[in-house]
Amino acid sequence: MKKIFFAVLIILVSITDVSAQQDPHYTQYMYNMNVINPAYAGSKENLSFGLLYRKQWVELEDAPTTFTLSGSSPVGKNVGVGLSVISDQIGPVAEKNVYGDFSYTLNLGGEHRLALGIKAGVTFHDVNFGLVRETLPDPMDGVFANDISNTYFNFGTGLFYYTENYYVALSVPNMLNAKHLDFDGREYGNETQHYFLTGGYVFNLTDNVKFKPFFMIKSAFNAPTSVDASANFLFNEKFEIGATYRLEDSFGGMVNYAISPSLRIGYAYDHIVSDLNVTTPSSHEIILLFDLNFPKKVSRSSRFF
Repeated sequence: MKKIFFAVLIILVSITDVSAQQDPHYTQYMYNMNVINPAYAGSKENLSFGLLYRKQWVELEDAPTTFTLSGSSPVGKNVGVGLSVISDQIGPVAEKNVYGDFSYTLNLGGEHRLALGIKAGVTFHDVNFGLVRETLPDPMDGVFANDISNTYFNFGTGLFYYTENYYVALSVPNMLNAKHLDFDGREYGNETQHYFLTGGYVFNLTDNVKFKPFFMIKSAFNAPTSVDASANFLFNEKFEIGATYRLEDSFGGMVNYAISPSLRIGYAYDHIVSDLNVTTPSSHEIILLFDLNFPKKVSRSSRFF
């Protein structure tokens, strides 16, 4: 375990150059949208929220584990609000994010809508070096002599253009940089801006079958770009099954089922094809989606994304 902790620290806290760190991956990103884009808040007709658990790189000790709670609701004709809580753990590094969302939607005519969103909140970043301090070489002792416990304020913004059948969205959920460790004037590890470009379409193949392709492009400045492509089939508005591919990283499948009009459960499996497949074969993700269907006056958006 100590060797794994040490490897994680070397990756996350580079002792040579400041490296931009990636936000958590989500395979079922299309059902976890307001975590990455505040403009999504309130785009559904009623109060909706979701719980997501992701275990990344199983069989790799101390690999990332992520839990999210997110929800949003319209609070007026054009206004939406939301909340997201993200807990991310990798070895001795723990990070928690609590953010509120606000969106305002412009009616562009017909079914066309453009939502503008902002999010703001705090990140709690903690690193416990105690379990690995004795394994570090002497020159590094000064850097890792004390545990880290910091709190950072951040804010983000996003655009969400949608109709009944498709959407395109762009967001930067964390606009401010934050350095995790500063030792003798040098930064060891930092958090930087990420941008997300997402989109999806709903094709009505028959009265009971819908085809739903999605994509997501994610990157941090000075960090590699991640490209996801997914395609799902929805049957009778209850059962959904599809496949996903992350460029040069993984491929897999996803499935979800509407237990009731207010509750849907989903599962995603990623098979690793990158160099990590030597030590870990897969990642797993489970999601619960809740829609509280209060009486509504006007249908404002498609319920299929």
